[in-house]
Amino acid sequence: MRHVDFTPLYRSTVGFDRLFTMLDSLGQPDQGQTYPPYNIERTGENTYRITMAVAGFDETEISIEAQAHALTVKGEKSEDNAEGGEFLYRGIAKRTFERRFQLADHVEVTAASLKNGLLHIDLLRSIPEAMKPRKIAIAAEPVSAPKSIEAQVTN
Repeated sequence: MRHVDFTPLYRSTVGFDRLFTMLDSLGQPDQGQTYPPYNIERTGENTYRITMAVAGFDETEISIEAQAHALTVKGEKSEDNAEGGEFLYRGIAKRTFERRFQLADHVEVTAASLKNGLLHIDLLRSIPEAMKPRKIAIAAEPVSAPKSIEAQVTN
């Protein structure tokens, strides 16, 4: 895949740095990160939910951090052998993970819950009233006669 260089655009634009950084990151592979699997669904007009399959983790081993257009979910599993037995085959992953999501403007995390090995993170997009589209009424005023401009001649 070809790489597009946005450097000339950085010099001629103001305020679009985040956009170009996001476009740059599209060309970079995600290092094959597939664990843990997740879904992103739209649950309403302005509500979303991220669901991650985190079997084997409990609430104390998962941390969720939201800051400046980014959501980070980390899981750290201790390697202690609580059962006291020896594993002949280990198919349940106990590896640590870190998954990052880019959040759009005005998206905030409202809740998180862990049930049956699924971590649910609820998001809400709340657009400020000043940024919402609004209808502007057009007043119909009677057309008046055009005004004439008089010039004074000075000697």
